[in-house]
Amino acid sequence: MQFIKRLFARIGGYARTHNFTCDICGREVFADERICADCMKSLPVIALRCPVCGRRVREEGVCSACKAHRPVARRALSRFTHEGEAARLVRRYKGGERYLARTLAGQLLPLMAQYPDTDALVPVPMTARAKRRRGFDQTLLLAQELSALCAVPVLCAAQKRRETAPQKALTRVERAKNLEGCFFVPDRSAVKGKRLLIVDDTYTTGATADELAATLLRAGAKQVDVLTVTSVEDRAPFGRK
Repeated sequence: MQFIKRLFARIGGYARTHNFTCDICGREVFADERICADCMKSLPVIALRCPVCGRRVREEGVCSACKAHRPVARRALSRFTHEGEAARLVRRYKGGERYLARTLAGQLLPLMAQYPDTDALVPVPMTARAKRRRGFDQTLLLAQELSALCAVPVLCAAQKRRETAPQKALTRVERAKNLEGCFFVPDRSAVKGKRLLIVDDTYTTGATADELAATLLRAGAKQVDVLTVTSVEDRAPFGRK
């Protein structure tokens, strides 16, 4: 079944590349477009955001969650709030529609202007087992597509040393405990003094970004920021202890 899903995803990607259709509604678009103008209007682009975690906020200034618990990374940015068609695009991509990596990277490109001095893009690492289960490394592919657009190199600086329990139903505290010590940097010289940008698909509680950013900073990185396609507006969407 998984093989069949991946096969249809590849066929869909081939058709998308050659027919120039919108990745959301299927309507014909120009050769340099991947999402039509009408669908772009339906996407929840974040206009007003927290200057620290990058989530959508209702009023200007640092959000209350960041005041209570400041993220490890200097700054995080997301293109969309994780809802509607934006959330569906991410789910489709993680579900095997690999060609969407180029679409999502294109949506991240405008935000790269906020990180002009970035030395390298760092994808959130997966274990080999998780990669086999999914069929591909979605964050690495997303970082590679973004790199092709902005000419900032990809640096696979960290590795994930062990499997972690599924995070979907965990609170922020439980997620942080689940991820504690799971990343490591095999070559500290590769990150020493570098300004690094973590790339991921979704920023939920920020626990993954925190753990990876802390690992990179301990290894000698000069600065660590975060860039994701979507972010969940509520930092504790699955409940609080």
